[in-house]
Amino acid sequence: MLRQPELLRDIALRTGLRPTWGSFVTTRYGPFLIALTMIAAIMGAGFMLPRSEHLASLMATVPAATATLAGARLTAVIAGFSCVGSLVLDAYDGLLGTSIFAVHLLAIILVSGCVIAFRTLRERNTRELIELRTVAETVQRVLLRPLPASIGSLRIRSEYHASHPHALVGGDLYAVSPTPDSVRILIGDVKGKGLPAVEDAAALLGAFRSTARKTPSLSQLMATLDEAVQAHFDEISATDPNAAERFITALLLEIPADGSSVRMINCGHPPPFVIEHGKAHSLPSMLPAPPLGLNNTRTSDYATTVLPLATGAIVLLYTDGVAEARDTGGNFYELDARIAAWSGCDPGDLLRYVLDGLADHVGGEMRLDDDVALVAVQHHDTGSVSRRSEQPVHVDGG
Repeated sequence: MLRQPELLRDIALRTGLRPTWGSFVTTRYGPFLIALTMIAAIMGAGFMLPRSEHLASLMATVPAATATLAGARLTAVIAGFSCVGSLVLDAYDGLLGTSIFAVHLLAIILVSGCVIAFRTLRERNTRELIELRTVAETVQRVLLRPLPASIGSLRIRSEYHASHPHALVGGDLYAVSPTPDSVRILIGDVKGKGLPAVEDAAALLGAFRSTARKTPSLSQLMATLDEAVQAHFDEISATDPNAAERFITALLLEIPADGSSVRMINCGHPPPFVIEHGKAHSLPSMLPAPPLGLNNTRTSDYATTVLPLATGAIVLLYTDGVAEARDTGGNFYELDARIAAWSGCDPGDLLRYVLDGLADHVGGEMRLDDDVALVAVQHHDTGSVSRRSEQPVHVDGG
């Protein structure tokens, strides 16, 4: 069982609160000393006032105040001290043996019993809430695993912000899978929000993680992912009448071992940006395909766009929650202009720069109507995925 102030600290950490832990009330003995100070103050006032003024009834406020700062056990201890204080004051006022003395004790006992019961229920509910949130966070982290900081010649940075304030993941997704001679990167965006979107994202991520390493060509991999998503939608159609309207936009990248080029298949997803030599430009697909889940599983339908990639270049992948974020006036976030004004060279700095601009655009905080996922991949001249490398081509239909 968590005790005070451990329970308060755990609640604050999990709910995003940031109190000052040096504060007196959150120290181990802070609530106890505060309660004793209140008792002493009431008794001091009772001794200074005429005996006709009976302050013993104020002792009932001490356990009530203690329950807001401490647990049920300490509150019960303070209730006992309050009864002793009431006894001393009533004895000083000559009330022992009268009904007034009995009323004072009864008031302290009733108030203390109520606040102790409420505090016990609150602590139990809080513990259950923390346990449930811990389980939910674990499940969400399993779904959206952290990306590796580097793979061979690639540095990888990522950021994710769910639109729901208490969620870690939503309908946006990303994943990375190294193969013997390349690194494959997936980013996608599920149509819709809530638990159905998370379920769809899990289906695509599971298919990618199980097939990305063993599928030889990028077009075959995308066809396999499309087939898995379609099978998922067919399975849930028995219980969801709107399953036929669901789909997932996806962008699949493959960077060979030498990092000299980027191979890309785009299925209805926003095109990535490339920042190289101090300039930024988008990477549109020559033959974009429809989103996944729309009965488009033929390998020949997925053309691979291949473009050169300079050393030090950064490829920025993002979801439409970034480009379609609006300010209070309904204006879209100008992501291209924001990137064009960036003059750095670190992928992590780029993501923070984009998110800072996004926060300013939507009103100073990350109040978003849609999920946001960002992945920045930089090719540097050290390391390799494998000794083998691919020769870039222009467009590959399979």
